[in-house]
Amino acid sequence: MAQNFRQDRPTGRGGPRILIYSHDTFGLGHLRRCRAIANRLAGSMDDASIVIISGSPIIGRFDFEDGVDYVRVPGVVKLPNGGYTTSNLRLSLDETVQIRRSVIMATARSLNPDLIIVDKEPAGFRDELLPTLEHLKATGARIVLGLRDVLDDAAVIVPEWERKGATEALSAFYDNVWVYGLPEIHEPLAPFALPERLQNEIIYTGYLRRDLPQVSATAAYPSITRKPYVLVTTGGGGDGEGLIDWTLSAYEADRSLPLGALIVFGPFVPPEQRAAFMERVARLPDVEAITFDSRIEHLIANSEGVIAMGGYNTFCEILSFDKRSVIVPRRTPRMEQTIRAERAAELGLISCLDGAGLEDGAHRNPHLMADAIRALPGRPKPSEKTLPRLLDGLDTIDATVRGWFSSPSEETARTASR
Repeated sequence: MAQNFRQDRPTGRGGPRILIYSHDTFGLGHLRRCRAIANRLAGSMDDASIVIISGSPIIGRFDFEDGVDYVRVPGVVKLPNGGYTTSNLRLSLDETVQIRRSVIMATARSLNPDLIIVDKEPAGFRDELLPTLEHLKATGARIVLGLRDVLDDAAVIVPEWERKGATEALSAFYDNVWVYGLPEIHEPLAPFALPERLQNEIIYTGYLRRDLPQVSATAAYPSITRKPYVLVTTGGGGDGEGLIDWTLSAYEADRSLPLGALIVFGPFVPPEQRAAFMERVARLPDVEAITFDSRIEHLIANSEGVIAMGGYNTFCEILSFDKRSVIVPRRTPRMEQTIRAERAAELGLISCLDGAGLEDGAHRNPHLMADAIRALPGRPKPSEKTLPRLLDGLDTIDATVRGWFSSPSEETARTASR
């Protein structure tokens, strides 16, 4: 393990300074993961200053702990053909990336962080992070890569990372790797030939436990939540049309389902698609829908179960609030959700339907989904399947970072008091 920070930090600069980079080209997953980590670290280190760099267009709709702020870079979005374009600017993608690269570097120079946590992309989007990594390496900052439990099928992710230069960047700049999961479910770096130095610095933290955020006493929830309901969530919603259609078709085909449904579309569902779904919802007495809730944890916690595509954050929430679930994982453009869902189903943590039903033009048997909803209350809860350290992620990260920033005397005193 690398040496303690505090021995090398300039005097008089206050508490720890942490930079978190999230490229955020699609959905909410990266942002919500980074936010959970930042809020936890800020809550345990009251003198810390934490800045999140993000391209998410809705980062301002989330709450952050004191000590956490964000810098938003111009957004980019992924196209159906796998390419990218700018979100709002009428500039070329190259020009937009250059702006992003400059903002990232300026933020890093001004903050002068002791620690940078990079989410998922070792080199950043289109190599935009490389100059900043080189600069921070020279300043002595610790550089950590944080990975979700599953990246993709090995046959896809290995050549992709080689093409992007991700493995080269990982070897050249990074001190540690955190995998936000457990090896019993998946080992995302197993297919890579990493230097032994880096292999010894991989920490499987466990999944990131979610707590209930504060909510206003005047917060209004849909009337469907006053009786038992299932929550249907597609995360950001940019690719959730298939799941919503399949769920609605189940309620249209079987009006005797014992549980109502609350659908959360997600902020990135196209308006015309949302309008078409709302016409169908209006004809179903036991189904309601909302666009987005930045405190969706309360809706999950109060539900009888969850129907979802099984992205990383939703999986963490299902585990955290011990909810029965039906996961329908997408198979394109990545196998990430399918790999996670199939292994979790083998371990008895979730139930699963074939994600092939989400593909465009696929036949979605409404009775198959209806049967899954009807069986949901009788499924085992995740807590009935013991898996040690399952939700230790934030505790592990918190203890690791506080240990890095503690002086030897502080660490000795804390150990003696246990």
